Amino acid sequence: MSNGPVVVLTALNLEYQAVRQRLVDLQPHRHKHGTRFEVGTVRGTSCRVALGLASKGNNSAAVIAERAIQEFSPVAVLFVGVAGALWDTARLGDVVIATHVYAYHGGTSEDDGLKSRPRVWEAPHGLSQLASHLARLNDWADPTPGHEGVPQVRFGAIAAGEVVQNSRISTEAQWIRQHYNDALAIEMEAAGVAQAGHLSGAPVAIIRGISDRADGTKNSADDRNWQPRAAANAAAFAARLAVELVVEHEETAMSGDDKAHSADQFGRRVTNTAHNSTIGIMAGTVTGSNVHMTAVPKAPGPMDLVAELNRFRERLGRHLAEETLDEDTYREALTDLDSAIRSVGATTPESSKRTVMTLKRLRGLVAEHPALSAELAPMVAAAGDLA
Repeated sequence: MSNGPVVVLTALNLEYQAVRQRLVDLQPHRHKHGTRFEVGTVRGTSCRVALGLASKGNNSAAVIAERAIQEFSPVAVLFVGVAGALWDTARLGDVVIATHVYAYHGGTSEDDGLKSRPRVWEAPHGLSQLASHLARLNDWADPTPGHEGVPQVRFGAIAAGEVVQNSRISTEAQWIRQHYNDALAIEMEAAGVAQAGHLSGAPVAIIRGISDRADGTKNSADDRNWQPRAAANAAAFAARLAVELVVEHEETAMSGDDKAHSADQFGRRVTNTAHNSTIGIMAGTVTGSNVHMTAVPKAPGPMDLVAELNRFRERLGRHLAEETLDEDTYREALTDLDSAIRSVGATTPESSKRTVMTLKRLRGLVAEHPALSAELAPMVAAAGDLA
């Protein structure tokens, strides 16, 4: 289980500053390839946040999101900023949380027209449930002097493309209305971040404040007035969500520790039974008739994990033979498995981290196969313990 921070990424400096204002004790963090982050805590809490600027576009957002996930092994990734509303379904200043993300530019051009071939990523169930809970509590928004009405939180699809959408009547607008009319908002980064999270096994939430209506009025004076307010609203909800994610993560970790004595490092149930036997124990101290135990659990060894990974390889082969796993996924999974096995033996902090990230990526790759994904979870935890 990750002990990392919550990663928050934005596309614009205005959005970055809106999040940054909610953090304290900021320290710079430089990735080895030059990407700069700031790591701090949400004001008044112990929630750690790694904040980064991804720049515009799905491609850039995907690269920086993947880099942040590998660098920090985060509890979750939140992409925070502004977006345009579609079909007047959301008011200016409202916050839209993506239940799923459309990469709407996929298609095939044929003699009878352009046919849609979208990709879609659903938000993780637990993360969506937590966001819905916080929206019902309705205690996240900052009071805004001089403005009536509290921003609402809306849940629905977000469309992510590769161009700035600013028309109701353009060919692009008609295409979106025809094929993606359930989308509440439109922007240019969510698909890249969602894909990076999917492949890396990191939960992702897309949080957007509505700053315009994508209807030809973008860059107007009214739009410039709403951008900072929409960014501030998205940042406020993201900060609240980040805090609750960390609290929930810590509670889950504590619950797992309570149950750890009944399972080995790979999650297999262990039962010890003695009948009419004399049992020898090693005690830390003995006071009267009370024995005070000092347990020293055995750390998982590299060969234990290698053996589990090789057994997992056999299970992948069975899924391929049963045609429940396609050939491309199988080959990608074998590549990740080989990479993980090679890095297990080094047992250094860097190699351990590399193994964890490779196994997380593998878990994302087989996410559509719950049985396989569940088998990888204890291996990820065991890999983190090796160093």
